Amino acid sequence: MALPSTIYRTNIQLSDVDRAVYETLSATVARHPSETEERLVTRLLAYSLFYEPELSFTKGICAVDEPDLWLKGPDDRVLIWVEVGLPESDRIVKASRHTERIVLVACGKTYMSWEQQHLQKLMRVPNLTLISFDQQFISSLVSVLQRSIDWEITVTDGNIYINAGGETFETPLKVLVGRR
Repeated sequence: MALPSTIYRTNIQLSDVDRAVYETLSATVARHPSETEERLVTRLLAYSLFYEPELSFTKGICAVDEPDLWLKGPDDRVLIWVEVGLPESDRIVKASRHTERIVLVACGKTYMSWEQQHLQKLMRVPNLTLISFDQQFISSLVSVLQRSIDWEITVTDGNIYINAGGETFETPLKVLVGRR
């Protein structure tokens, strides 16, 4: 018998001063049994940092031909493809040919070796934005993670501040390729 997904209800007060985006984001997000809490947290961060009104979660891990988030145009073309984790560079290069903009939020315990193996190839992708987060920052957010997520996120001067679970966490946004 397969394990069910874990459902999280999110309420995010987003103040992205750098992009002049001020929104309340509410979503119900499923965490697949094979997905780590770290990856879930990173997906929520990606959703917040690249928020556009029509940006939506996909089937994610369950669908190998879909990203974690996407924004589709009225003609069903993918305008923004957002991937989370440490995918093979070939996957990103291929996806970049079918979208106007591709975003990779690189995270994971093996990030350093992944970067050495894939970063040079990815730097040549013209429509790519690649950012990463410090693993300790992600782990800190996981430590206060609950099924009902209530975050206040402020992005200013290239830094992200999150008030979650009565604590404040902060980290610089590391944009390795492209622009946010």
